[in-house]
Amino acid sequence: MDILEKHHHYILLFDFYGAILTKKQQDYFRDYYFKDASLAEIAAQNQISRAAVFDQLHRVHQLLDEYEAKLKLFEKFQLRHSLYEQLAKTADSQVLAIIEQLKEIE
Repeated sequence: MDILEKHHHYILLFDFYGAILTKKQQDYFRDYYFKDASLAEIAAQNQISRAAVFDQLHRVHQLLDEYEAKLKLFEKFQLRHSLYEQLAKTADSQVLAIIEQLKEIE
């Protein structure tokens, strides 16, 4: 998995499991992935070492992977959307409307 795929992967997992991370873990993740802050910038902002930020982000990656391995929320989400797409190919307008409602709920 290249760096862009890895970033995309963890951003998707964060959407599912970010709420169960600690506040600090969430902040470091958001700063690094969404605000494109460097490890040094995050470290300076939080008055910790760059290595500590790196370790925290590494730990977040481990947690997100563990949560997905156990709960499989993202995998199930992808499967549901694949099934929605298959169903949409053969459905009438009423069923298509229901499929769109289901997608919005997710």
